[in-house]
Amino acid sequence: MSARWPLSATVAAMEHRTLGRSGCIVSSYALGSMTFGAETGEATSQQMLDTFVEAGGTLVDTADVYAGGQSEEIIGSWLADRPADVTDRVVLASKARYATGSDSNDVGLSRRHLRRALEASLTRLRVEHIDLYQVHGWDPLTPLDETIAFLDDAVRAGQIGYWGLSNYTGWQIVEADARARAVGAAGPVTMQPQYNLLAREIEWEIVPACEHLGIGLLPWSPLGGGWLTGKYRADERPSGATRLGEDPGRGVEAYDVRASRPQGLKEFLPLLCSLCKS
Repeated sequence: MSARWPLSATVAAMEHRTLGRSGCIVSSYALGSMTFGAETGEATSQQMLDTFVEAGGTLVDTADVYAGGQSEEIIGSWLADRPADVTDRVVLASKARYATGSDSNDVGLSRRHLRRALEASLTRLRVEHIDLYQVHGWDPLTPLDETIAFLDDAVRAGQIGYWGLSNYTGWQIVEADARARAVGAAGPVTMQPQYNLLAREIEWEIVPACEHLGIGLLPWSPLGGGWLTGKYRADERPSGATRLGEDPGRGVEAYDVRASRPQGLKEFLPLLCSLCKS
């Protein structure tokens, strides 16, 4: 266990706010864990968790598909190893929707898949309750009412505290909220979209929809997959021990995709980086 405990006075310095329209209070900064178990080993991942909570962070976000479940396992091991006065502060968020196996029912937002996915996440995280359970993307095959009914049942059963959305479009957010209201079920309290200075499309419809409905925004990739940190250049292919250095084609931040966009990236990327640092 880390020698950092007890926590320092920096905890009080972190800004906090409500989790969407819920009454749950969370730190304004969240710790995403997509690299845990993949690019980031267990020891370093747990050091990051220690540093985050020591600084006053409380919201820890993961998903069942991150590193094939290893991200949840690492967080679960950390939760089990740290003292209760530390872990009790953590507001734990996870997600489900994408494929966790080869069977046709190992994917989607059906009651069958979500039940198994939730049980598996609880086991890997070594907890009996997940504070925020998010549907990781829209499922065009499963009736929305089926998904909402399962999530409402999970809230009532005490397996999850709230549920949220991720990677939904504006009309999908409105529809999910409207259907939940229509059947008297617990509705979504958060929406997790990609949002940064290189990806601002959510400002057109998603932000207004969430503001209107009182749904909180939890942006993923706020630093553009590292592009806004200043460590990458549009005219120089990444190298070294970074995500893009090890895999330039990785995800939405892929070098060839971002560097080739006709947005004047070479001209305004240094300016964006300087603004972020300031």
